[in-house]
Amino acid sequence: MSEPKFDDNGLLPVIVQDHETNEVLMMAYANEEAYRRMLSTGRTHFYSRSRQSQWMKGETSGHVQDIVSMQLDCDNDTLLVRVKQTGVACHLGRMSCFEEVVYGDLEGTMAVMPELLRVIRDRKVHPETDSYTCKLFADEDKRLKKLVEEAAEVLLAAKNRKGEEQAWEVADLLYHLLVAVEGMEVHWEDVYRKLSERRR
Repeated sequence: MSEPKFDDNGLLPVIVQDHETNEVLMMAYANEEAYRRMLSTGRTHFYSRSRQSQWMKGETSGHVQDIVSMQLDCDNDTLLVRVKQTGVACHLGRMSCFEEVVYGDLEGTMAVMPELLRVIRDRKVHPETDSYTCKLFADEDKRLKKLVEEAAEVLLAAKNRKGEEQAWEVADLLYHLLVAVEGMEVHWEDVYRKLSERRR
């Protein structure tokens, strides 16, 4: 197994991602001690450059990060850690530390998926009377019928060869699929494992 290459200050950049959505949650630094603690405890540990001390994510807030996987980049000098995040990752109370857009926009990117999943899960736990998502959660038959209906509409849009219509219908299908899965007993992690088996 490769060993990380720490910089001249004995530090290694660590990028932390959500294990379900690949959303980048935060970036911090680890020295060798923090790296070893991650391996031994299964939770993220870092080195604070300002305080010059070790710290475990969530030690005081309870917003711990349970490690699912750790990967080194091709130069062995940056660490990518996928985690199960308890609570939020950012000290400002946000899920991700990366919220401010300084160039371009996020509307045409996968950034919408983790946000949509959070909204769907929130509707499930905190129902709202006028919420369409909540109405789907309240009626299993309707929830599952809509999934079949939207899949058929994707097929029709594909035959019509109209890009805008296709985008609309695929978006509808993805939304209804997310709601359907959240109403099942399955976990996304299990779905990903099945996909991993099929890529071989």
